Amino acid sequence: MRIAVDMDEVLADTLIKQLEWLNTECGHSLTLADVVGKDLYDFIPEKHGNQLLELLRQGAFFADLPVMKDSQEVLRRLAEDHEVFIATAAMEFPGSFGPKFRWLAQHFPFIEPSHIVFCGNKSILHADALIDDTPRNLAGFQGRGILFSSPHNVNVTGYARVSSWREVEELFRA
Repeated sequence: MRIAVDMDEVLADTLIKQLEWLNTECGHSLTLADVVGKDLYDFIPEKHGNQLLELLRQGAFFADLPVMKDSQEVLRRLAEDHEVFIATAAMEFPGSFGPKFRWLAQHFPFIEPSHIVFCGNKSILHADALIDDTPRNLAGFQGRGILFSSPHNVNVTGYARVSSWREVEELFRA
């Protein structure tokens, strides 16, 4: 089976780092519970405008993201039995290419560089399954879309859903 896996909010915890930025730069004391079902950008005061977007565009933000719990172990096992690709959106933030590639090489060295796809619209992917936290990426995908739970997508329905990498493992074991 060919499995495509998103990076941000699936392998890498971008949300926790964005929350740290919001709390430090905007004077908030937000927790994950505070942002469930909400858009992070709603919490950015007008005076901070596009600072977070600019930080993401520069790319360095992606260099030291925390790794999602159990993702390395489970993905390594999946890669033993399946063809695994990392498919990460990078067109919106072109400065992220290098940092994302280096992050993946550091934390997922068992994924060959030839199996890392930087893309915009994920409907072009030819895979049996796509694990992603963003519903719009699953909407045009022709294979099996699997929604990886994140606070921003708690109200989304219509997709198989996993809330952890252990659930991913169980899903592909069946």
